[in-house]
Amino acid sequence: MFPTRIEIIPSPGIVEKVQAAVPLSTTLTVTCLPHHGIARTMEASVRLSLLGYNVIPHLAARGLEHQTQLSGILRDCGAAGITEVFAIGGDGPLGAGPYQSSLSLLADIAEYSGGGITAGIAGYPEGHPSVSGLDLLDALLAKQHLATHVVTQMCFSTPTILDYAALLRREGVVLPVWAGVAGAVPLTKLLGLATQIGVGTSLKFLSNKGTLARKLLGGDKYSPEGLVSELTAHPDRVAGIHLYSFNRLDLPTWERSDLPDPEASGAASA
Repeated sequence: MFPTRIEIIPSPGIVEKVQAAVPLSTTLTVTCLPHHGIARTMEASVRLSLLGYNVIPHLAARGLEHQTQLSGILRDCGAAGITEVFAIGGDGPLGAGPYQSSLSLLADIAEYSGGGITAGIAGYPEGHPSVSGLDLLDALLAKQHLATHVVTQMCFSTPTILDYAALLRREGVVLPVWAGVAGAVPLTKLLGLATQIGVGTSLKFLSNKGTLARKLLGGDKYSPEGLVSELTAHPDRVAGIHLYSFNRLDLPTWERSDLPDPEASGAASA
């Protein structure tokens, strides 16, 4: 089975929904949306961790009000057995708290936890609407000594993800890259849901008249199976799959235990 993490949104009832549908062996990441705030993220994360899941809460730098709040969050993580977080800048306004970006947040996570809590950081294969490509690369280079891996924003193109991973290596970013992939979701919901969690710009393929768009729009439901199959054939560039589930928690085919191990079957090197 190829390493996979499932991202969930901490909506009401999500803990019970996860418990009913997702095996304890599954790693979960929990988003931190501006209109939800960090409290909802941490509540769901702690509950799921205490149930036995490996949980990675998202911490949005601009959503934190003060350093004491971060210290408390890290204590809660430690008490619940959470050893990893995902540090992002977030969509909040500048000046809302002490953290203007994830760089200073990462430094305090390392200091306050004594190195006991590691952190992943975000990468943008298709760029960012408000930050230049050069600035994004410089930020990754500045942060990589405080991070353990890069998770890409949602992307629907294998070449784009693989080229991005290769670019990072050429430019000196040595962190493992996890590919952000949308889960199986009705196409009519994909655009609205993705925009809701801040990744609508990566759906620009919908206006593309090429083969990929025709293939994806040919049915009423998007499936990531083809994309994942292509990505897992390149373990030298992709360390794992970060699945944006939109809280649709059907177990991915490549994560089902009744299927053969792709590495054992040779699929990983095809």
